[in-house]
Amino acid sequence: MKKRFNWNARTTVGMLIGILSPFICVPLTIWIISLAQHYPFSLFWDRFFIDLNVMSKFLSLSIIPNLIWFYVFLNKERYDLARGIIVGSALFLPFIIYVNLIR
Repeated sequence: MKKRFNWNARTTVGMLIGILSPFICVPLTIWIISLAQHYPFSLFWDRFFIDLNVMSKFLSLSIIPNLIWFYVFLNKERYDLARGIIVGSALFLPFIIYVNLIR
């Protein structure tokens, strides 16, 4: 017998974590790349807000920490939270596809 997908408060919390985590990790991602490329942080930070292609690439890289959240919630058998992380990560997909493929 198949289990139905039930949306509940824990799935919503997972989705919020999946949405907010990349926004928190964007400065960290920009900082790491600026150190690796030997450019000032402010240069990449300004380009992040000006150029949509750069914003799309940094957001794509900032979604990677959601894998850590997903793995932690799977190991703790919090499947609703893990499902919310997937949904939150997938909400960035239309923007990334629009900027990289359509525009």
